[in-house]
Amino acid sequence: MRIEEFDAAPAATAEALLRSCVDIDSWIDSLVAARPFGTAPALLERARELATAWTGVEVTAALAEHPRIGEKPTALSRREQSGVSEELADRLAEGNRRYEERFGRIYLVRAAGRTGEEMLGLLEERLGNDLATELDVTHGQLAEIALIRLEGHLTP
Repeated sequence: MRIEEFDAAPAATAEALLRSCVDIDSWIDSLVAARPFGTAPALLERARELATAWTGVEVTAALAEHPRIGEKPTALSRREQSGVSEELADRLAEGNRRYEERFGRIYLVRAAGRTGEEMLGLLEERLGNDLATELDVTHGQLAEIALIRLEGHLTP
């Protein structure tokens, strides 16, 4: 979608596009209300700024529908997780189980641009985080994913 189309789209259309990036109402509502942006960089910058204000509750809730790394990917996450082999998916599944047991939510990492081995290495590393640190890391990863997806929806 061109930025001009996003700026002029009915609110429901803009909301649907943004919700496909991340399911956080405050972010979606604020971006829809802030239109028009005029340029894609202006939209992306505002989206980045608003993502810094997400609460821990919002981040945790947004993860409820997010697929686990290596498991039943959606069309978007399939492309993002293309570096995950079956053997690696098994190792990630075990890591996911340990992560969920430790933190009470799914392991989230920006998969785009990373190999399956890198994602597994980050999982192992993050298992050593305390709860607050890990929530901050998860927040940052969710914001990266949302912005990559938003940018992917925008055409020049």
